[in-house]
Amino acid sequence: QRLLWTRHVLGDPVARLEVASADASMRSYYRVHSGGRSLVLMDSPPAREPIGPWLSVGERLRAAGLRTPRVYQADPDFGYVLMEDFGTRLYQDALDESSADALYGAAMDALVRMHRDCSSDGLPAFDTAWATIELELMPTWFLQRHLGLRANDIAWDVVAGGFAAVLGALDEQPRVFMHRDYHSRNLMVLDADGPGILDFQGAMRGPLAYDLASLLRDCYLSWPDERVEGWVAGQHARLQSAGLCEADLPTFQAWFDLAGLQRHLKVLGIFCRLAYRDEKPAYLPNLPLVFDYVTRIGGRYEATRPLVSMLAAAVGGRDLTTLRPEA
Repeated sequence: QRLLWTRHVLGDPVARLEVASADASMRSYYRVHSGGRSLVLMDSPPAREPIGPWLSVGERLRAAGLRTPRVYQADPDFGYVLMEDFGTRLYQDALDESSADALYGAAMDALVRMHRDCSSDGLPAFDTAWATIELELMPTWFLQRHLGLRANDIAWDVVAGGFAAVLGALDEQPRVFMHRDYHSRNLMVLDADGPGILDFQGAMRGPLAYDLASLLRDCYLSWPDERVEGWVAGQHARLQSAGLCEADLPTFQAWFDLAGLQRHLKVLGIFCRLAYRDEKPAYLPNLPLVFDYVTRIGGRYEATRPLVSMLAAAVGGRDLTTLRPEA
């Protein structure tokens, strides 16, 4: 059906599709070859993931001068979007010791523009209730399903104390347009105009440091702490110049750390849920990096140290990348 739709829209009876990628959601992507040019088709099941949010958020980003794929045709009934092809140079593949400063610099410049110039009016609020729902994925899917702990084995007071500290740090921060998944697999290297931005349909109005933590404490690659702290300081200066942040650097660093901790606690749960509920175990190899972030960063703050100790004891020396059989 998607091939017939694409050929009809393009007026090309010999247009070809090839799988480009599938993500952690229900969406899938196909590269379209037609008349010597390349386009991308997104297939997003309307009943599960309607394309309306993707289209409207993309318009907000483009209105702020940011690069999202140009839309050539969209069909909400089928859930198809025919769009510009940004190529295949993901940030994840292009980042290395020599390119990181320039690529992250461009991504952080784009973030400032996003926070300053993109309207967050009408977007869902990334508030305490939402952040709590996300955090609760960790004990359900990581501790209980993946590690096999029974509910009675979990020190719920310790979990609640750690969560409260993280939620407090989120609540302190200025609210801005927030991409919510701003990392190396959702940014493309383009020839000009900064990074190509993908997977933005989940945008919310949320805390200032969250997207930066998503970018610099990426779940798929890591950098030495000194380098990350240098980039954070640079972004703090950019945000102050743009009138977006009045906090001093130590406060902003704590916001960054604890926003990242919220994200990584959530991701421990999400990667396990993908493996067990959605039968997508390909994310499990990334669990050790995410767990390392949780223990290292959470261990820096007195209020989250007990949670880190509990999690470390629960994991012990286990291999986090192996599926656990049904109990």
